[in-house]
Amino acid sequence: MPDPSLAPIPRERWGRAAASHLLVRAGFGGTPEQVDALAAMRPADAVDCLIEYEGIATDPTPDDLFDATIRRPLSDDERATLARARRDGDEGVLERFQRERTTRDMQDRDQLVSMRQWWLKRMIETGRPLEEKMTLFWHGHFATGWRTVEDSYHMYLQNRMMRTHATGDFADLAYRIIRDPAMLRYLDNNRSRRGQPNENLARELMELFVLGEGRGYTERDIKEAARALTGFTFEDDSFVFDGRAHDDGRKSILGKDGPFDGDDLVKILLSRPECSEFICGKLHRFFVDDGPAAPDPDARVAVTRLAELMRRERYRLKPVLRTLFLSRHFHDPAYRGSVVKSPVQLVVQTIRQLGTPPRELATLSSALELMGQSLFQPPSVKGWDGGRAWINTSTLFIRQNTAVYLLTGRLPESGMWATDPSPWADGPLGRAVAARAREGSTDAAADAALELCLSVDPVPARREQFRAFVRALGGPLAGERLIRALCMATALPEYQLC
Repeated sequence: MPDPSLAPIPRERWGRAAASHLLVRAGFGGTPEQVDALAAMRPADAVDCLIEYEGIATDPTPDDLFDATIRRPLSDDERATLARARRDGDEGVLERFQRERTTRDMQDRDQLVSMRQWWLKRMIETGRPLEEKMTLFWHGHFATGWRTVEDSYHMYLQNRMMRTHATGDFADLAYRIIRDPAMLRYLDNNRSRRGQPNENLARELMELFVLGEGRGYTERDIKEAARALTGFTFEDDSFVFDGRAHDDGRKSILGKDGPFDGDDLVKILLSRPECSEFICGKLHRFFVDDGPAAPDPDARVAVTRLAELMRRERYRLKPVLRTLFLSRHFHDPAYRGSVVKSPVQLVVQTIRQLGTPPRELATLSSALELMGQSLFQPPSVKGWDGGRAWINTSTLFIRQNTAVYLLTGRLPESGMWATDPSPWADGPLGRAVAARAREGSTDAAADAALELCLSVDPVPARREQFRAFVRALGGPLAGERLIRALCMATALPEYQLC
């Protein structure tokens, strides 16, 4: 059975395998040199290298990288002109406004495409992998989709907010999400007002964001919470509390009574033990084991202990993450290869771990969509199901083709192999394969390539098949022969796991 202990992993159990596991789960993998560097540290220092990332330089996003004015509100003069045209039936003016709306629709779609590529590039290049990994986690947790929001800049603002608080304080995130223009629009809270409260945001706060489905609340609690959230809206890019729309009457929520508003509601939800248990359960599934079955007893013990720690730390995330990443539980061999790579993990890890060029970001962004993970567009407010849901006959084909594209630079219709040895293949990964292989031993070179590619050992039959493939290549495992071997390695079922 897996070890439920949150006690730190002892130094004697720390090495390359543990360091690689940490880099993959708390980030997107690393080069052989990065793995070796972490393995040479004390476990606590290695974990802190990932968690205490604020001192690591990062490229700031220029203020004008994305256009905040595409979805700007109409000016007072424009609104008056439009109202007059509608009153007078002035088709020429109405058509002009419609053309401008269509133009802005196209500009916003184009900006979303650019934003997807920008975030993907950031994940590939970042020196703060945990920051981006947690931003991705919160994007799936507080799931918000552009097709409903219809404002790419609001999606960018939400992404920036999640990054700023990625490993900070869950309470801060909860208070900010009820002020986030993208979320307020996505769940229709901008239309919620006294006498006509909209229940969407209140329901999802309890069911999906803070407490978890069916955890201690009733339909009446949801209705009363919706009243508390009335008047929480936005204007242009900023949160606005509309006192005229707010229901300031007394509410009864989860056994507490008072003239509550949205902040009071969040405070009530955070006071419930179900909150820390729910969030720690999701963190465990994201970082430790995403299997479809109910968590085993040892995993439940670990989650319960993490939840207790989260409450003691008043929802500060770093102590929870540090304890988890350093624990015997996290590093238990039972959890190696227990997470199915998300499409983002597959793409970014292939680049960061194997050292391939990123190729064309537009192509990779399209591949992510085909594999079921379109950035800024989760399938629903529940986010992505993850786990085995990532894999089916269609996505598996695309996942392999994407790996081959990264390795060779060739799309399926243009031929599988590169026409000449890519320089990257003789870089860190090629040197590491050569260093781990005994001179003249083809099988040792094959085993080294598998060790550097996979998070879990392949079954013996597949290892022997891979060795036979490498033998048939002839010559040292370098240059184009290494690329061919890696294409075969990424086709193994084990490559889909991390």
